[in-house]
Formats: sequence, C-alpha cells, structure tokens
Amino acid sequence: MIRRTLIILAIGLAVSVSILVPILVPSPAQAQREPAPPAPPPIQGGPAPFETDLMRLSEILGALQYLRALCGANEGQKWRDEMQALIEAEAVTPDRKNRMVANFNRGYRSFQQAYRTCTPAANVAVRRYLDEGAKISREITARYTN
Repeated sequence: MIRRTLIILAIGLAVSVSILVPILVPSPAQAQREPAPPAPPPIQGGPAPFETDLMRLSEILGALQYLRALCGANEGQKWRDEMQALIEAEAVTPDRKNRMVANFNRGYRSFQQAYRTCTPAANVAVRRYLDEGAKISREITARYTN
C-alpha cells in the first residue's frame, strides 16, 4: 500500500502540483463513509526508518498548498487527496497521524507568514519543493518497499 501511494505521489510531484486544504479535515463525503477498520499495531522496535522523510514530505505538501494557491494555481483538491491517502496508508498510530498533520500545517503556515503575494522567490520555492518531494517519494519507495 505504501509503495502504491508513494509512487503515485512521486509521479504527481514530478508532473504537476495541486493544492491541499490547510487543515486536513474530512470532506463531507469522507465523513459519511463507514469507519475505517482499526489500524494494525505498530511494529515493535521504534519508528520506521523513513519516519523523518515522511514528516518532511508532509511539510513540503503543506508549503506547496499555500504557495501554489498564492501564485494563482487553480488545481482543485488533488494534493489534499494525496496527503489524505498518505495518512491513510502510513498513520498506523494516532500519534503518527497527528505529527503528519502538524508537519503539513507547519509547512503551510511558515509560508503564510512570509508571503502575502506571489513573488519570483515563491516560484523558486515551489520548484525546489516539487523536486525535493519527488526525490523523497522515490527514495522511500526504492529503499523500503518490495
């Protein structure tokens, strides 16, 4: 499941960028779905070896959400949905989910405080975050999946 989610995310980051909702709350359609089955217990022995990369990817997606919307991208909910899929695939504990959401929101808010209009620097940041996010997704997929 993580392999499929990360491959889709890597392809999406490499091809184009869409926006996410700044705070990840379920859409009305998601709220009406049946509750998800309980998550499997966490693997013993500590956090996953790609934990840091996963949190960084969450932060990058938050930054892209803000910057792309600020710079006039009209891309719908594609990246919010990708973030939600990543959370569903990887948030095996409530703590991990909370950290992923907090990192997403931190990425969003850090640029919200610094940029009020789209600037050339904002566009450079978008390109760099696209590259970094695609690289993280590819590396996690290559190193930690079958």
